[in-house]
Amino acid sequence: MGAPLRALRALVLLAGFYLLGVLLLAVLAGIDYAVVSGGPEAIADSVVVFSVVLAIPVVRSLFMLRVPEAEPPAGLTVGEAQEPALWEAVRDVARQVGTRAPDEIVLIERVNAAVTEDSALLGLRPGARRLYLGLPLMMGLDERQLRAVLAHEMGHYAHYDTRLTPLIARGRDRLIRTVAHFHERSDHKQAKERERQWNKAAKRAAKGRKTLMVDTPGLGATYRGMARIYSAYGTFFLRATRTTTRRQELAADLASVRVAGRDSAVSALREVNALNAVNAFYMDAYATLGVGAGLLPRPGEVFGGLRRLLDARSAELEELRRELPTEPPSPYDSHPSLAERVARIEALPDDGRGRRAARSALELLADPDAVPAALERAVLTPEALALRRVDWEDLVHESMTRYVVQGAADLRAALAAEGTGPGLQALLDAIDADPAVRGRIADRFPESEQAAATTGGAAHESPRLTLRRALHQMAVMELTARGAARWQLSWSDTVTTLRYPADGFEDRLGPALDAVVADQPDTEPLRKLVLTP
Repeated sequence: MGAPLRALRALVLLAGFYLLGVLLLAVLAGIDYAVVSGGPEAIADSVVVFSVVLAIPVVRSLFMLRVPEAEPPAGLTVGEAQEPALWEAVRDVARQVGTRAPDEIVLIERVNAAVTEDSALLGLRPGARRLYLGLPLMMGLDERQLRAVLAHEMGHYAHYDTRLTPLIARGRDRLIRTVAHFHERSDHKQAKERERQWNKAAKRAAKGRKTLMVDTPGLGATYRGMARIYSAYGTFFLRATRTTTRRQELAADLASVRVAGRDSAVSALREVNALNAVNAFYMDAYATLGVGAGLLPRPGEVFGGLRRLLDARSAELEELRRELPTEPPSPYDSHPSLAERVARIEALPDDGRGRRAARSALELLADPDAVPAALERAVLTPEALALRRVDWEDLVHESMTRYVVQGAADLRAALAAEGTGPGLQALLDAIDADPAVRGRIADRFPESEQAAATTGGAAHESPRLTLRRALHQMAVMELTARGAARWQLSWSDTVTTLRYPADGFEDRLGPALDAVVADQPDTEPLRKLVLTP
């Protein structure tokens, strides 16, 4: 099928979404006419009212077709005067691909690169282009790999048939939004009715009267019915356009090979797959570690710290490069699987360019150290920017110290209920005075699901283990409070570890805790180890 026929099919499929609503309204109107003109008068009014109820969500769906433009991702716009080398590389790739270069380059914080176009006439008339380029991508790729990624994105605009992408995307977006709207309306109606019934039941209970069971199975049925109809059309639409969108992806991969070479194109796909996982881990485990304690890394390190992790975890990165997703894509996925794309490129003849070393893509920036801080100011919320900035070492120690204290809320409540002081020494004194206090304190902790399921000897040991964990927590708080222990950050191993006062300290701490929870408690080893300066 040629480009004109694919364009016609895309237009027909999009028009079908509009026509589906018109057809449903016509069917309802026909039923009303038949009932009013020839049906029993007793049921005519009921049928008309019911058809109007059914027509409301259909009319709403037609109005939903005028969806406002999606908000572009926040980022740092860089002009040619600021980043001449980057702009030169982008324009060179566009020339090799055979398409127009972007009019604007925006750096973003995601592992992603994308080219968008402010087109008109459903994407048939071109407009201003914008390249969104992820800073983490530049940190993990070399220049040849980055050129491969850019060539893929610009390859979507190198042929006329890729003008179909906005049409298909528009249809997908409208279907998803409409079905979601129907489900939202159904859920809203059920929630309102459930709240009304709960309030009614509460009033009856307050008067001592029997309450009725809250039940809303039939509410929102019309909206759910419309959702099923549009979901069926959406399934047909996505299947019909899948071949076109996947063909576009494979054509863009070939553009990547032409510009950067077969081996660089393959390595770029593998590297991006690894970077996605590493950056997600970095943002969760490192960059935002201190947010709960009101802390962020120093300016430039929220995003820039990723380089430290990439340098320290080369072995894990290599493993991630090899492990490509092999599961088949969804029948409605617009992209072939990553493993399939890599296999197709690797099956191409050797182009003689090999996998030559190249400088880091980050060196295309005029000042690679300043850009991460500028990107933070552009994308972080005012609330995030207002957090206190500290060095990595202080961030880890202060955050973990605060989290341990926050996690001891149940312990403090149990000690207060027993009239015991909040510190470790007060607890050990209470145990020496009355060993039974251990069981009472352990019983005040919320019982975990695992503990509730244990029986026999394991059930007998559960309170002992609970108390031991509480004692360990108090020992850590005692040591960190007076500076005898400190939380440390590791880029290559476990994110946070506690550095104890001396070598072998941790080996002695376990037996000391065991002695306190033994049948015949002995608090002296723990006192000497933790409470003695």
